[in-house]
Amino acid sequence: MTPPARTLEPRRDLWLLGALGLVVLVLLAVLIVDRTGDTENTASAPTPEMGPVGDLSRRLDGDPLALGAVDAPVVMIAYSDYRCPFCAKFSRDTEPVLVDKYVDEGILRIEWRDLPIFGEQSMAAARAGRAAAEQGRFWEFGTAVYAASPERGHPDLSPEALRGFAEAAGVPDLDRFARDATGASADQAIYADVLEANAIGVSSTPSFVVNGTPILGAQPVTVFEQVIDAAAGSAP
Repeated sequence: MTPPARTLEPRRDLWLLGALGLVVLVLLAVLIVDRTGDTENTASAPTPEMGPVGDLSRRLDGDPLALGAVDAPVVMIAYSDYRCPFCAKFSRDTEPVLVDKYVDEGILRIEWRDLPIFGEQSMAAARAGRAAAEQGRFWEFGTAVYAASPERGHPDLSPEALRGFAEAAGVPDLDRFARDATGASADQAIYADVLEANAIGVSSTPSFVVNGTPILGAQPVTVFEQVIDAAAGSAP
């Protein structure tokens, strides 16, 4: 006599449980292999140690407000104001040394951040810097401004003066520069820089963060070299 159909259900349930158990084991094995692979990949690609401030680099390819290779092992964030006499001193005395020794060798990337703290002319100059960047002459513009800055006090950066610096920097379309420099299209990006500075407690210029290590003020070039060398030494 053929047994009732219900007597086969326990055997069928046992078979299903066994099949499901096998699937679970296979999935666990796959996960273990994947995690092992991820661990191996992480171990083979160490990242540089970061200082207490952490990694603030943006590493945007083609960023006109950055100097150096996008994949440089060391990134220095520079919070600056065009009316700051100590920023001018850094631009004239220290930055060329760092560019020659580290940026040109692919070790260092410098990323500019606007921190306009000396009144409305500082904000106008920040807009002008962004206007020069739109035509590929950002760093040349900053160099021109700082080269003419006084040793003490704050320069008078009137619209006429800013246009003159743009001309000296080789900005090709000065009328476009004037329009961009007096518009508000760059304000959001400038305010983002200010908020970033405020978030880490930076309220004076120039201030720097080198792979998470802060440097305050226009320190001697040897101070920058020591911090950059230490950061480069921790890089893969």
